[in-house]
Amino acid sequence: MGAAGSKLEKALGDQFPEGERYFGLENFGNTCYCNSVLQALYFCVPFREQLLEYYSSNKSTGDAEENLLTCLADLFTQISSQKKKTGVIAPKRFVQRLKKQNELFRSYMHQDAHEFLNFLLNELVDILEKEAQAAKSDQETSSPPEKMVNGPKNAQANGSHKDPLVTWVHKNFQGILTNETRCLRCETVTARDETFFDLSLDIEQNSSITSCLKNFSSTETLNAEDKFFCDKCCSLQEAQKRMKIKKPPHILVIHLKRFKYIEQLGRYKKLSYRVVFPLELKLSNTVEDAESEYSLFAVVVHVGSGPNHGHYVSLVKSHNHWLFFDDENVEMIDESAVQTFFGSAQEYSSNTDHGYILFYESLGTSNKS
Repeated sequence: MGAAGSKLEKALGDQFPEGERYFGLENFGNTCYCNSVLQALYFCVPFREQLLEYYSSNKSTGDAEENLLTCLADLFTQISSQKKKTGVIAPKRFVQRLKKQNELFRSYMHQDAHEFLNFLLNELVDILEKEAQAAKSDQETSSPPEKMVNGPKNAQANGSHKDPLVTWVHKNFQGILTNETRCLRCETVTARDETFFDLSLDIEQNSSITSCLKNFSSTETLNAEDKFFCDKCCSLQEAQKRMKIKKPPHILVIHLKRFKYIEQLGRYKKLSYRVVFPLELKLSNTVEDAESEYSLFAVVVHVGSGPNHGHYVSLVKSHNHWLFFDDENVEMIDESAVQTFFGSAQEYSSNTDHGYILFYESLGTSNKS
């Protein structure tokens, strides 16, 4: 990518951000699903910074066992410490580790970027939790327990559970949903909290993220065979249920459900619907009804007409410039080009590049702590 790299440097000129690196990632046959997500995560600055910090504070333990977290930290460190500003890096160790770890990603078939993101974040959490447990048992005798657990004071309302450990992955991506069910006979409201790393939204033709979020939180009536067992009435009752965001995350990841199983066809179909995603998003379906404001900084795009083939690329905002990452290639794009990835207003269109996973960063966290 020598030429493309120098072209990008020319395009940015003296506006090239100090200390920033823009590197394409080599594709090993079918790893665009992985490359596109890795670029989005690399430009998720709070996540990147914590990962680099993790790498620098753990590299002294040279005999540390290799896992997905060490491979990812190694890759991000490799990118950020390059002498050149642009170029191509082969994420070989990371991809090998991923395939070793999960047979789902071993085949040369088309993989799903959202499944990969989900697997990766959960895997990182597992590794960090195991490390914290090991450190805790090493220090159990010398250190008071309250110093070790940095879990939330008001952890989940499931009683017997001890406070779960809050890792830096949680601090960036985890939000809390509350599932409220109101019995229509006795009016008792039962609320159940659940955590999430991303929101998967059903989509409709010619809609927007805001309307998809409204639908996500709309009230649903449970009746007929879907009745709800009310503990107060001690019987099945008609009820109303709705999902609200109790604690919005710092990084809000929205997955648009573009792949839908069609009964009549007996297979999945890609929905190319036009779904507008704004550069600035106001979240209003929260429990407190306080609006949380977010800014879009990355989009993973699925290119192709069907679910079982195609390609993934990503759009990333870095220092107020938008960049387009397509495996080894990186180029600058205009902010107005982002809207060409909303989807198609007509069912059959030659445009098959559609926004699939959206990454928003909260604008209000710097002053909220």
